Amino acid sequence: MSTSPCASFDHLYNEHHSWLRQWLGRRLGCSADAADLAHDAFLRLLLKPTQPTFVNGLAARGYLRKIANGLCINLWQRREIEQAWLDAVAAQPQGFAASAEHCAAVLQALQEVGQMLIGLPHKAAQAFVLAVVCQMTDKEVASELGVSDRMVRKYVAKAMLGCLQLEVAADVTALCGEADA
Repeated sequence: MSTSPCASFDHLYNEHHSWLRQWLGRRLGCSADAADLAHDAFLRLLLKPTQPTFVNGLAARGYLRKIANGLCINLWQRREIEQAWLDAVAAQPQGFAASAEHCAAVLQALQEVGQMLIGLPHKAAQAFVLAVVCQMTDKEVASELGVSDRMVRKYVAKAMLGCLQLEVAADVTALCGEADA
């Protein structure tokens, strides 16, 4: 008799949730973040279209550790982006004061661009940052990455396409929000 997916998920959760929280707590040094990420790890597992089957507890823990590790990396990257933004705001002249809504929107956009860049090949993301953020020429970026000027333009175009897709998605979301109002 086979167990239902819900029963096997319940078993997995009951057997490994507290272990995962403790593992994340040691890794993050914060029990609240550990609890949130442990919850997110199981949520991701639950929302997977196909549930993996585990032979033993070590395989399940290895899989959960892999999911949780990715969540930790996302958390650290998000915090780095937030800190960079806060540093940039703090460096502004005294008369400049961004609203809380503006700050939240900028942080959200930066996080989305950061996630988009993570999804690109490493050199494409690097080329985009060097060309756009550091304002380097195609020739300078090409020299830095050891590729041709033409390849730099392709990399930057790929990243710009990703930015445009994010912008379109944001516009569609805003339109849907206005339609609901």
